[in-house]
Amino acid sequence: MTRSMHIPALALLNDSPRLPLIAALAVQFAATVTKWEQRRRSRVNLGKLDDRLLRDVGLTRFQAHDEIGLYFWMK
Repeated sequence: MTRSMHIPALALLNDSPRLPLIAALAVQFAATVTKWEQRRRSRVNLGKLDDRLLRDVGLTRFQAHDEIGLYFWMK
């Protein structure tokens, strides 16, 4: 299963009314950790972009620096 498939699968499991409480908590935890990992990876990759590529995505170097400085749990 690819990483892009994890989030919809986790969301589907989390919405299921038949899951026991501990299973629902485990699914929610997995979804949160997956989201944190995506943020971390995105911020690392953002730091590797040059000014031309940053302009392509609509960010200035200053805005990118602010985003890169955030912790993985911060939106």
